[in-house]
Amino acid sequence: MRTSSNPAFRNLPGQGGYAGFDDRVGGAAGGAAAYRQTSRPAGFDRTTTDRPLTIDDVVTKTAITAGVALVAGVLTALSGQYWLALPGFLVGLVVSLIIIFKQSSNPALVITYSVAEGLALGGITGALESSSNAYAGIGFQAIIGTFGVFIGMLVVYKTGAIKVTPRLTKMVIGAMFGVVGLMLINFVVGFFNSGGIGIRSGGPLAILFSIVVIGIAAFVLLLDFDMADQAIRAGAPARTAWYIAFGLMTTLVWLYLEVLRLLSYLRQN
Repeated sequence: MRTSSNPAFRNLPGQGGYAGFDDRVGGAAGGAAAYRQTSRPAGFDRTTTDRPLTIDDVVTKTAITAGVALVAGVLTALSGQYWLALPGFLVGLVVSLIIIFKQSSNPALVITYSVAEGLALGGITGALESSSNAYAGIGFQAIIGTFGVFIGMLVVYKTGAIKVTPRLTKMVIGAMFGVVGLMLINFVVGFFNSGGIGIRSGGPLAILFSIVVIGIAAFVLLLDFDMADQAIRAGAPARTAWYIAFGLMTTLVWLYLEVLRLLSYLRQN
């Protein structure tokens, strides 16, 4: 079974597959039998009243979490309460750790995470837009860009244009470690040189770095889709949809921040 680069999906039950979110009768019946034979991580124990997870469950719960974050973000940006960005990120971090370590499918926790991240992203976006006329409308562009990447990678996954294989998974995880390592180096060097190593300075190198990070985040979405597909095929309980929605949201938050950063560089130039 493949593992995802997204820590929220590491322990989802599943047997793998390439086709897009298959919830046909045969797949669901066979997956349910396979799930009963797999080990069941904390938070995913089946009860007699559980029904198997379907694509509709995943789509609905993901739409709810994304919608809640969007509304919270827009209200924060329009109200001018930009100070909510810091507490939003802190609350989001704490809640995300609870969800991940407890493997929780609690909808209240997932919604809380979405609201917190919405406040954080809305605060950052609002503060950026209000800082200069050069950034007017950048939040809307970042939303469109994030949504476009999401839909694009979903089409890529469902059509099988790019197969999620163990080799691809290792490459994406390796690339993630690489960019995180560069960010840490840039952070440390920034204490001695205000520009760091240049990957966040707004210049050509910073633009190129952001494009690379957006590309990696897009491939992480591809891996996330595959792990959700595996959970459906394995007949995971329907409530798992909340956990899958949380995992997708963590990637979308990262993607939005990087798209916003790239747009800010382009506006500067």
